[in-house]
Amino acid sequence: MNIPLLIFGMALVTFIPRILPAFIVDKIKMNRYVERFLKLIPYTAMAALVFPGVIGVGGERWYIGAIGAVVAILLSMIPKIPSWVVIIVAVLSIFPFFI
Repeated sequence: MNIPLLIFGMALVTFIPRILPAFIVDKIKMNRYVERFLKLIPYTAMAALVFPGVIGVGGERWYIGAIGAVVAILLSMIPKIPSWVVIIVAVLSIFPFFI
């Protein structure tokens, strides 16, 4: 079997479903609730990726995850603050515990 052809075929099969919505979603008129839901997906995905790390800090230093989570939650309540600022400040707030 030709391996490069197989790799190209697999890349094409995964690329098509990922690129099609980018072209189609602008042409579809959606309900405002659906649009709001779609705008919140990146934040929920980030929370789903971060939360296991917060509760996964175990042992005697369990408070490190709690401190980072509290800082991130409080900062995220500030209107118009970018997500990257919340992430960087939360990481910097627990950095002294690792020095």
